[in-house]
Amino acid sequence: MKKAIKYSTIMVLFAVAAVATVRAHCQVPCGIYDDQMRIHMMEEHVTTIEKAMKQIESGQNQNQTVRWVMNKEKHADELTEIVTYYFLAQRIKPDMEHYEENLKTLHQIIVYSMKAKQTTDLKNVEKLTELIHSLEHTYFGEKHQH
Repeated sequence: MKKAIKYSTIMVLFAVAAVATVRAHCQVPCGIYDDQMRIHMMEEHVTTIEKAMKQIESGQNQNQTVRWVMNKEKHADELTEIVTYYFLAQRIKPDMEHYEENLKTLHQIIVYSMKAKQTTDLKNVEKLTELIHSLEHTYFGEKHQH
């Protein structure tokens, strides 16, 4: 019975988190872009998602578990926002080199971000890390220094 209540509470919080609005990069266009900073932000979101997953699995009290679930949701949404509103909407252009590869990688990041929201499977974090590094490589080119 306690597990049912715990999971019901978590599901309600998932619904609340899904409704919350997120900030987008301006679409004025402002002309102020820092692509490398966005990559670092994405990496930081994945690190936070990973920490949240580990904390959720550690069996803390219900209040802390709920807070970590909400935090994981928030960072997964922010990761998706960077991909969607920064890279896809403003930075990835049809005439650029590696266009299709960048699109595929960005789409996969969105998918694995969703999977990270749905589970505490650290394989999703590993895949997100791999995809972000792949994006960095194809987006900036081989000569880019991390």
